[in-house]
Amino acid sequence: MDQRKSVLFLGGSGQAGSDTAAHLRRWHPQLPLTLAGRNPERAQRVAGALGGATAVTVDLTRGDLGLPAGQDYSAVVATLWDSRLNGLRFAQDHGVPYVSLSSGMIDIAPEITAGVQRPVAPVLMASHWAAGVVMLATLRWAGGFDRVDTIRIGAILDEKDAGGPAGLADLERWSEVTSAGYARRDGVFAWVGAAAAQVQLRSLDGTAVTGQSIPTLDVPGLAFATGAPNVEFAFAVGESAGSRRGEGPSVEVRIALEGVGPAGAPLRVDRYVVHPGGQRPLTSLGLALGIERLLGLRGNVVAPGIYTPEALLDPAHVVEQLAEVGTTFVDAPPGH
Repeated sequence: MDQRKSVLFLGGSGQAGSDTAAHLRRWHPQLPLTLAGRNPERAQRVAGALGGATAVTVDLTRGDLGLPAGQDYSAVVATLWDSRLNGLRFAQDHGVPYVSLSSGMIDIAPEITAGVQRPVAPVLMASHWAAGVVMLATLRWAGGFDRVDTIRIGAILDEKDAGGPAGLADLERWSEVTSAGYARRDGVFAWVGAAAAQVQLRSLDGTAVTGQSIPTLDVPGLAFATGAPNVEFAFAVGESAGSRRGEGPSVEVRIALEGVGPAGAPLRVDRYVVHPGGQRPLTSLGLALGIERLLGLRGNVVAPGIYTPEALLDPAHVVEQLAEVGTTFVDAPPGH
């Protein structure tokens, strides 16, 4: 792929877009970046701060995004809701990779249809929780099992850490569609009614927060990758441990795996993924790793097709990068 061409970020001046671009700038200083934002002045400021980046204005209601004819890019990254999928259409028209963050499990059908009908470039659906890094960390630890029977994940998001306008709009859109959960139980994938989906999540400091099972791509992704017949991902919004300590919004994700170890004995891993900066550093890292892979900057060239993060990224490398950006991994206290 011609790396002289720029990566186009739709929503590039927002939280997810700007942080993802910053990761790529650190890893690949010569990679051109183009930030498209709703506020041209803000996009220009963010681009200037990154260095080697440009700012543009796009029109997501148009198939050509309102960009000048003949302008080519190396990839299109939608860090906001591409409701008309014109960003995907533009990427396919130019034969370059496309990455989406905001589809969620409930909105992926149009992307899958478009990708199947026109398999001209790779399409990465990264609308997992934190763009897939929690799922990849889970797979890293699942590698120590001979058989995984149960995976339970509980993420606690600070009420002040729901993201910028685009992130808040995503949460509102998803909540309007369904309040039901989704899980795999005894090998069966099924929707879970809102009342039955409610669960109690416990923070590392022992505080309980009410959450619920959610329909996220992490569930089928983990189920098929590990073969686990029981997989559930729960999510809660409330005051985080960081806020309770007066240190600002943090994020905690508890990952519990049960099964059998290589020696045939029962095995359990119960661990927290914690970041003092909230979910934003995790999400931007996941996106950046996916883009890096699609561009062939790490690993082999990715062929046209539809992908999810676990199909492209190495779990061990993801865990290493999580630690690099300040993530800590803490075993759950006994009886917690």
